[in-house]
Amino acid sequence: MAQKKAHEVDQFINRPGSSFPVVLIYGPDRGLVNERARRYAQATRLPLDDPFAVIRMEADEIDADPSRLADEAHTISMFGGQRLIWIKNAAGQKKLAEAIKLLAHEPPHETFILVEAGDLKKGAALRSAVENASAGMALPCYTDDARGIDGVIDDVLGEWKLQITMDARHLLRASLGGDRLATRGELEKLCLYARGKPRIDIDDVREAVGDVAALSTDEVIDAVLLADLPRFEASFDRVVKSGTAPFLLLNTAARQFQQIQTLRHIADTERKSASAVVAAARPPVFFSRKKLVENSVNRWNADSLARVLERLQRAVLESRRNAALAVPIIRQCLLAIAVEAARNARKQ
Repeated sequence: MAQKKAHEVDQFINRPGSSFPVVLIYGPDRGLVNERARRYAQATRLPLDDPFAVIRMEADEIDADPSRLADEAHTISMFGGQRLIWIKNAAGQKKLAEAIKLLAHEPPHETFILVEAGDLKKGAALRSAVENASAGMALPCYTDDARGIDGVIDDVLGEWKLQITMDARHLLRASLGGDRLATRGELEKLCLYARGKPRIDIDDVREAVGDVAALSTDEVIDAVLLADLPRFEASFDRVVKSGTAPFLLLNTAARQFQQIQTLRHIADTERKSASAVVAAARPPVFFSRKKLVENSVNRWNADSLARVLERLQRAVLESRRNAALAVPIIRQCLLAIAVEAARNARKQ
């Protein structure tokens, strides 16, 4: 079988060879599939803007008339030299799979066949046609992991000739999703925002990168945990004015206090320090919040955490029953918790 593991794909794409002229790039991450297809096409060193050297086709067109692909593949270039046939949006088209199977077993001379496809299950006709052919290579593309996201960050920042602080990189990595196309879009937006600066810092990431609602609600609840009332008021008002649904604040608060409750339980039952349980937490606590979480584990005991979670649940019910008063209900709930956090801090 001619296929690569996900971690081997980049190495193959960077050095395409004539041994595998039929290449299938597939996976659920369409952005990553398209990016790797473009890189493969560039690595062939063919002029991508030359319609005689690079022929672009849609999968549905070939499925409707499979002979078109065979005719195009065996056409000799007017000016000689290699050619690339680039097929987009392949999926479960049966006739396309049959046409690719024939070409993969009897590849045309000096012609690359590149196919972009979505998520193909094992045994899918198109995938099998390429994997089982001696001249074919199947390259899977899956959602980015942390190492993959770091690589994209380095690539895009390198293109813009920008540096980034370590704190900003950690926050950026946590804020980006698994879709390669969306990730690149957010990174390019960040670079445009920070253009002219010598280095991207954490404030740049907070201002420019998507998922602002999630970052903003975390900021409000962090202010509650810190018992920082001025910061709480300012960040709460900012979230409300931004149009973010107020109930998301209660969801964020419940999530954070449930995490603290779990860590406090581990500290009590296993007789470990707050720093030890936070360091061993799974999933890990984001590095910039470790000190805050450690202090919270120390400040809140099991009984007080149970009361906080009960208070939050009551606020959820009350805000649903009285939607017109949801903002003041949620504000009062979180403010009361912040006051209790301040009281607990004084007792330490």
